[in-house]
Amino acid sequence: MSYYPVLIHLDGKKVIVVGGGTVAERKIETLLEYGAAVHVVSRDLTPQLRKYSTEGTIGLLGQEFNEDCLEGAFMVIAATDDPRLNRQVSKMAKEKGLLVNAVDQPSDCNFILPSILRRGDLLIAVSTSGKSPALAKKVREALEERFGNEYESFLILMGRLREEVLSQRLSQDENRRIFHELVHSPILEAIGRKDWNGVAMILNGIIPGQLSSKDVMNYLKVE
Repeated sequence: MSYYPVLIHLDGKKVIVVGGGTVAERKIETLLEYGAAVHVVSRDLTPQLRKYSTEGTIGLLGQEFNEDCLEGAFMVIAATDDPRLNRQVSKMAKEKGLLVNAVDQPSDCNFILPSILRRGDLLIAVSTSGKSPALAKKVREALEERFGNEYESFLILMGRLREEVLSQRLSQDENRRIFHELVHSPILEAIGRKDWNGVAMILNGIIPGQLSSKDVMNYLKVE
């Protein structure tokens, strides 16, 4: 089976997680990171999930799963240690046209979750189409060495510069030249060395105007 890769905006979306063990906890941690409104159905919760519940970080829908638990849901994660229950959750969710993932049961999913590497706004997702999550993790770990934290800072800088360049109302060809040169310049390496003066010098050779190392540091909010 082939999968269509897509990035979904989950901020504020209601996501139901059935299960309260360590696997469910990992899924919930990631969902919270991306702004989902998580609601849990489970008889038992890990200590961390109990803490989230007490704090109001997640909601509880009860101990037993039923169709009412799916009311208003955008996405469903079945993460119990009972394959039959996971399949039941998946069946009900699919009947309602919901996105559903049943952990380690690809045939009961209508979407699967990749192994994720994140550096700020840079998001790299690795998938083996469900054939080998262990391989996906191995590839992701290899990419962690290739893509360091300087990419997060670079994208913050690019976001600010893109706004400024577009505000100058240059020609499309000139905009294209600037953005191409920025991406292929040694800025990433200079950021990795925290060489803010070097970053400013490179920028001033590409973009009309004059930027100082202080300007660069203000963009990146570094001291």
